Amino acid sequence: MSTPEAAGTATEVDEATVRKAVGAAAMGNLVEWFDYGIYSYVAVYIASQFFPGGDPEKNLVLSLALFAVAYLVRPIGGTILGPLGDRIGRKKVLSLTIIVMSGASFLMGLLPNFPTVGWLAPILLVVLRLVQGFATGGEYGGAAAFIAEYAPDKRRGFYCSFLELGTTGGFVLAAGLVTAMQVVLPHDDMNSWGWRIPFLIAGPLGLIGLYLRNKLEDTPAFQQLEQEAHVAESPLKELLVKHWRPIVRCFILVLFYNVAVYAVMFYMPSYLEVTLKIPATQALLYILAMMVAIMIVIIPVGALSDRIGRKPIIVTGCVGFILLSYPAYLLMGQGTFGGTVGGLVILAALLVMLLGTMSATLPALFDTDVRYGGFSIGYNLSTSIFGGTAPAIMSGLVVSLNSPALPGVYIAVAAVISLLGVLSIKESAGKPLPGSSANVLKEKSAAA
Repeated sequence: MSTPEAAGTATEVDEATVRKAVGAAAMGNLVEWFDYGIYSYVAVYIASQFFPGGDPEKNLVLSLALFAVAYLVRPIGGTILGPLGDRIGRKKVLSLTIIVMSGASFLMGLLPNFPTVGWLAPILLVVLRLVQGFATGGEYGGAAAFIAEYAPDKRRGFYCSFLELGTTGGFVLAAGLVTAMQVVLPHDDMNSWGWRIPFLIAGPLGLIGLYLRNKLEDTPAFQQLEQEAHVAESPLKELLVKHWRPIVRCFILVLFYNVAVYAVMFYMPSYLEVTLKIPATQALLYILAMMVAIMIVIIPVGALSDRIGRKPIIVTGCVGFILLSYPAYLLMGQGTFGGTVGGLVILAALLVMLLGTMSATLPALFDTDVRYGGFSIGYNLSTSIFGGTAPAIMSGLVVSLNSPALPGVYIAVAAVISLLGVLSIKESAGKPLPGSSANVLKEKSAAA
């Protein structure tokens, strides 16, 4: 078993190294969500380029359905890549995911459209989305584990919140780039070829993220597992037999978390533009302002969770979505400047409570030797079922029932389902991660 000397080696990491690790993981997450953000922000153009002419709203539903296609394989990616990260290391798998993600996005920018090759165009788009989805299945769980295992116990909330800063930064970069292009380019040029440029930029961004990740050693926690020969030969079997309960908890927590994230960050640009008839550039400016505000608040929320705990903040966010998500969409449905801003402020304030805390909460559900795999399986299975499908379901509800406020109902129902799961988790703020040397020694001392 672990010795005190080994525990010190695993937990005492200098501040500069921690910051580099956080920066590398957050940069990779930025690239991932830049790739995903692009698709949602140009979904209207994709709808016109990859499907035959017809009803723009129905084509948008098809475009968002293609967005959801990637989520069909995310659980497969998480099931393969997550346990692989527990066996060969976080760093190697994270390097693989970022290059595949950005490569798939780059190729999307080169795809022929429907007028050129007919139905082959959406088929090729589906193939690339599936490749992207598979790689993404191993990205977020690994990046969260990477930061959590580097971060000091008492500041894990602060450091892990930088992962979501990277997520939001990817959205801001994507939204800002698309907005700037919409201002500079005529609509016809943007529709015919301008939408491709952000996808092409994803390639170089991925190379930058790969370089940063390869500059670091693997996490101290994983290195210690290797030194002590505690790396599981079959992490997947270990997970399914002995650690299925934390996977279920992760699944439940992620349910409403991702419904909220995908409703506010992915679906919202299309919702404002197509449903509320707000001009495309104006809609993206609303979203851009909202996300910049979220970025400013994420780190303080993460730091606050180190002081008062993650659980009180997550419960507040969950209850807030139950009570306020429908009124927020009613406000936006008024079509006024004040109503739109008011609705977005409500949703952003609730969402940041989750963004600032979840990336520190979820890794603490799992022991070190199965953390990457357990997180990836629970997270991606829930995301596949409830997160990736949320934009298409919300768009379909709005179109079929002609009610702009229904997305708020969908979010509230998801939050109700997840509330019991949120209440059942143990507080992790300030405590060693399960399976860490410090925790093992503490438990052995208590038992003695």
